[in-house]
Amino acid sequence: MRLDDYDNDIDVGDATSRGSFGGGGGGGLLFGLLPLIGSRFGCGGIVVVLILFAVFGGGLGGLGGLLGGGGSAPSSQVGQQSGGGSVQQVCDASPERRATCNAFSNVENTWEQIFAQSGERFRAPGLRFFNGQGRSGCGAAQSAMGPFYCPTDSDIYLDTDFFNELTNRFKAPGDFARYYVVAHEFGHHIQNLLGTSDKVQQIQRSSGEAEGNAASVRLELQADCYAGVWAAKNRDRLEPGDVEEGMRAAQAIGDDTLQREAQGRVVPDSFTHGTSAQRQFWLRKGMESGDPAACDTFSGAI
Repeated sequence: MRLDDYDNDIDVGDATSRGSFGGGGGGGLLFGLLPLIGSRFGCGGIVVVLILFAVFGGGLGGLGGLLGGGGSAPSSQVGQQSGGGSVQQVCDASPERRATCNAFSNVENTWEQIFAQSGERFRAPGLRFFNGQGRSGCGAAQSAMGPFYCPTDSDIYLDTDFFNELTNRFKAPGDFARYYVVAHEFGHHIQNLLGTSDKVQQIQRSSGEAEGNAASVRLELQADCYAGVWAAKNRDRLEPGDVEEGMRAAQAIGDDTLQREAQGRVVPDSFTHGTSAQRQFWLRKGMESGDPAACDTFSGAI
């Protein structure tokens, strides 16, 4: 995918910190399924959404409740970044960071235009890089958690080493697969702006595990669709093979695929992100429609 260089006014920073981390929000709403499949896409107390949580090995224990642990109070270090610097210093620290900044900037510009056309107010998120471990407004950020969005501080957190996992472990190489990661997390920011995340949070707090899981699936599939909408709005930048890269990544991270690989069986009631087929369907729907309104995963069957 051909992307321009990032804009110099994007909100980027380095969230890397050293030392131990306290409670601060880990193991929240969507993190409860981690012990089951070792691949979690959520972190923290409110609807902290992680995607593509790489399977980093054993020691994961048994099934944990989806809402287990509840919501921890936000860290007192919300918004506090260590090892900062200018946009150029942060983004140009590595080729992977630069490519991520290029994608983030493009996704931001795309959604700003979409909101302007619909007359809605847009507020951009921040992009925070970390190496190994860091601190977010939702608590500790660790590379094993994968990229995630924290609604407490409206920032996307990402360790670019994850892209190696995406290529080598998930067998989903390619620049578009990596951009899909960024666009999906940005989709969760859009849900936060529109109040969708709050509605899902209310469902999860007031309902049983099965209903809470089902709401989480619809939230994640909508973020996939929003990623597809971004791609559609930049159709002239796509290159041969990009769509296939996206579909391959979506297939690799379906709940059924991850569970089958991790434990040899599938437990549909525990799904929180959707099957491989569902993730591919909604990513493609966004790509084909280019319309956020087509991403209503909360009405009807999915």
